[in-house]
Amino acid sequence: MIVDERMRVYLNALDTGHTPFLEDILKEAVEQRIPVIRREMQTFLKTILALKKPKRILEVGTAVGFSALLMCQYGPEDLEIVTIENYEKRIPVAKENFRKAGRSQQIRLLEGDAGVILKELEEPFDLIFMDAAKGQYINWLPDILRLMKPGAVLLSDNVLQEGDIIESHYLVERRNRTIYKRMREYLYELTHNPMLVTSVLPLGDGVTMSVKQE
Repeated sequence: MIVDERMRVYLNALDTGHTPFLEDILKEAVEQRIPVIRREMQTFLKTILALKKPKRILEVGTAVGFSALLMCQYGPEDLEIVTIENYEKRIPVAKENFRKAGRSQQIRLLEGDAGVILKELEEPFDLIFMDAAKGQYINWLPDILRLMKPGAVLLSDNVLQEGDIIESHYLVERRNRTIYKRMREYLYELTHNPMLVTSVLPLGDGVTMSVKQE
């Protein structure tokens, strides 16, 4: 737990919610234990969208399409989103959600391994949202940096691993040690790379907000 549970519940209770369609997707995802961004991250993302007003967004990790649709709902009307998903069972669900929301022309879903797809992308983005395999963040970073416009924002979700990130290597479960090591490398790179200005926030399961220097 990164933030006290009572505080988290209180802060989430202040959230005004979304459209009924988005709330239905969220409810169904939670019931089926499909990973979606937490309520506090949803609120933070809405704020970033209002502040940055991005025209092109890259999302790494579509799941069932909730966060992409959230960004469409609260982003500019002419917003374009490219989203990447590798889990075959979730791709048709995401596509159907995009269709039902009338956003199929606004959201382009690329199917396959993000490590391969990122190398093939060329046009830069105003905002990049990372919410996929945490152990791969550090491996994807060179292409992510290449795809960021000057002044672009990089949001990386779930970076504090429920607090494990500050524990000794030996106290982390053996099966989680590779992710632990790579995430610590990723956080160090984000905060020490001269191309970026980064803040690490104890929001949800931890999020970083990085801005590429002009």
